[in-house]
This record gives sequence, C-alpha cells and structure tokens, in this order.
Amino acid sequence: MTAELYRTMRTIRRFEERVVDLVNANEIAGVTHEYVGQEAVATGVCAALQRDDVITSTHRGHGHVIAKGADVRRMMAELLGRVDGLNRGRGGSMHIADFALGIYGANGIVAAGAPFAAGAAWTAVQDASGVVAATFFGDGGANQGILHETMNLAALWRLPVIFVCENNGYAVTLSQARSTAGSLIERAAAYGMAAEAVDGMDVDAVLDAARGAVERARAGEGPTFLECRTYRFFGHHTAERTMKLGYRTDDEIASWRERDPLLVTGRGLGEAVRAQIDEDVEQLLDEAVEFARQSGRPDPVDAFDHVYASGLRPRSGVAS
Repeated sequence: MTAELYRTMRTIRRFEERVVDLVNANEIAGVTHEYVGQEAVATGVCAALQRDDVITSTHRGHGHVIAKGADVRRMMAELLGRVDGLNRGRGGSMHIADFALGIYGANGIVAAGAPFAAGAAWTAVQDASGVVAATFFGDGGANQGILHETMNLAALWRLPVIFVCENNGYAVTLSQARSTAGSLIERAAAYGMAAEAVDGMDVDAVLDAARGAVERARAGEGPTFLECRTYRFFGHHTAERTMKLGYRTDDEIASWRERDPLLVTGRGLGEAVRAQIDEDVEQLLDEAVEFARQSGRPDPVDAFDHVYASGLRPRSGVAS
C-alpha cells in the first residue's frame, strides 16, 4: 500500500512540475495553481474512496483529480486545450471533471464544490446506493457562507459527506491567523458532526482518518469534517514566482519542506522500489505530454456544443 500511495503522490508532484514548465513555455495559457506539498491530502482521502464515490475539487484541483484515478494523458490534454482532454479542452485547469470516476469537477469559485457534493450525497441516500461524497476546500473556503449552509444541511439530513479542509495556512497571501476566528474543528463540531484535525503531510494519517469518515458515512452516521494541516511549497499560482511577494519567510518554507510527504513516505521504501516508481512516473508524464501535443485543437464551429443540456444551439436573431 505504501508503494501505491507514494506512486500517486509522485505522479501528482511531477505532473505539477511538468505543468509549470508548460506554462512558462506558453503551451498552457494563463496560470495554474500548484498542488506541490499537499499531495498527501488528496492521496490519502481518495485512497479511502471507491470508484463510484464522488469528489468535488477546487481551483487547486489537479492532485484530487489524479488521486481519484483520472487519465493523466487526458488531463494534460485538457490543460493544453485539446479535443482529447477530459472535457474536450473546454474546462482547462480549474474545471476538470470526469463523471465516470465520480469527479464532479474542479471549481474556480472558493468552496463552491461543497453543495455539489451534498447534492450527490443526498441522491445517494435517496437511491440507497451507498455512495459517499468528499468535498475539498481550503482554509479560505472555510469562511465562505455556502460551506456553512452546506454543513448545516449535511448534518441535519445526516448526509454521507466528508468535508476536507486543506489548511495550508494561507488564503492567497492572507494568513489563517489573520482571517479566521476560533477553531475550524470546533466550528464543524458545533453542527453536530464528527470533526478532527489531521497531519496533512502524513499520507498514512490522512488515510486512516478518511477511512473512519467513510465508514461513518456508509453506516448512515452522517458527515465528517477533516482539517488536514498541510502546506503549499510554492505560491498561490504560477505567476506568483515573478511577483516577489514577501508574505512567507524562507525559514518557514524550509521548515515545511523538511516534512515533504514524498520524502517521508519514500524513506519507507527500498531505494530500488522508489527508483522504479520514479522512472515509471517519468515515462507516464512523457507520454502524457506527447499525447497532449499530438491532440487536435477545438474547432470554433463547435463552440456552442455541450453548452445546453438539450443539445440545441441558441437561436440567432432573437431579441433578449
């Protein structure tokens, strides 16, 4: 199990590093939000879920999508805006989805995935399917009203939802100490749900906590709130590298890097095993980049396809 957890984290790390290179080379338009440093959270939570279980993600969502099992080649194609992308090049970095794997979408709006997860969980209860939904959000998202409305309903209706707060200490550049009053755990517990803080740099600790949350959800015991205390090694997004912002000290970053989840987990593997996994991941990413580059670009003629549920195009010449 340790080897597979390491493989997932390594895949996320190298995917993000390749993406930065492609952004800098202008092969990926705009900026992306790196997940480097937080790999243990997505990996641990998703390892506790089954294929049919649902996740909703964030603007920093590549790690969640990979950990849930998405095709890395088609993810890369999506970021490059190609037709073979998971969403035919229409979603890009912040809106990747794969319904077949229960990935109900990354989301550029802070904490906006929470009600989607609750809706999926409510459906699971109505259908008696046993599906569990997990929604990821950051410490900044913990202050959004929509999250608290969702937690209230989830607790009231005992929905099988896991609220995963990836507390990396900063909402863009604003520290949690300056943005959040009280305890996140106590806030969640006030709704009557199970709540615990987890070392988000320890994939085994995250997995153990997530397994407990999943078991409670499937047993009809309602939602759980997990505060996974983690850290992003780089800025809020790729453009921050050139902005020279000073909201974090070098010593702070260095101290968290000593707890890099890949290094910690990798030490538990033999050198040969770790080297083989690293080589496998490099080959996978090489193939993903080549696959994306070879994929065609969308035709503007198809721009309105998949916009309306009916499949019909908007009528031209009709006054609004």
